[in-house]
Amino acid sequence: METLAIALLAFFAAGWFVLAGADIGTGMLMPWLGRNDRERRLVLAAFAPFFLGNEVWLVATTGVLVGCFPTLEGELLSGQFPVFVALLTGWIARDAGLWSRGRGPGPRWRAGCDTAVTCGSWTVALSWGWLLAALLTGRPHTPATGATALLAALAVAALFAAHGLGFVTLRLTGLPYERARGLVGRAGRPWQSFALTAVLMGGLPLWAGTSLPLADWAASSATLALLVPALLVVTPLLVAVQAWIWHAFRHRVTGPSYL
Repeated sequence: METLAIALLAFFAAGWFVLAGADIGTGMLMPWLGRNDRERRLVLAAFAPFFLGNEVWLVATTGVLVGCFPTLEGELLSGQFPVFVALLTGWIARDAGLWSRGRGPGPRWRAGCDTAVTCGSWTVALSWGWLLAALLTGRPHTPATGATALLAALAVAALFAAHGLGFVTLRLTGLPYERARGLVGRAGRPWQSFALTAVLMGGLPLWAGTSLPLADWAASSATLALLVPALLVVTPLLVAVQAWIWHAFRHRVTGPSYL
């Protein structure tokens, strides 16, 4: 059961990085991709149908962590408290900007919401890099510091941005697409960049997990015997819903969204 619990944690964590990393990376690049209000709305429309469904994967990851690895969850929550504060602050700012953008009185309101989306996305990406730096050194009980933390945060943020760039080459049209395609390069097919960054993004939590004694931190056999089968039943449904969303919105966006 411990092996299945570890596999489920790895699956949900990798899935979140691949799926949600695309919309976070897109938000990081929004000021560069969209130079006016209509173009920024087009950029938002590229990931608007996905971002709520993508967040479900983080909820699932958290649920597996709390239920199947309570000792690790306690270590992370107490030891990485400043990191989680930064992460949640960025997340709230980003989502508040997305939900509030289309409900304000004018251009200044929308510009402020766009700033919240961009700054929040950068904060989330940098915070994940900060957290992964601690996990990769096998020290979840204390935040990473010094050059290691800085380099890890910047490298992970750059990977988030590259992943978002690959994503929008599959979704955008018009001038925002031309800007993204020009940076990615016109050699090869657009999906190749996204596929490469997806592999790298999915590998981040798996790499971090190899540095931790997850089996030693697993819950009791009785708890795992109750939780793991339930998760195995729910997981195919989650995958099926996610696949349907990506299939339903597989076409490029040609007009602004409601955001």
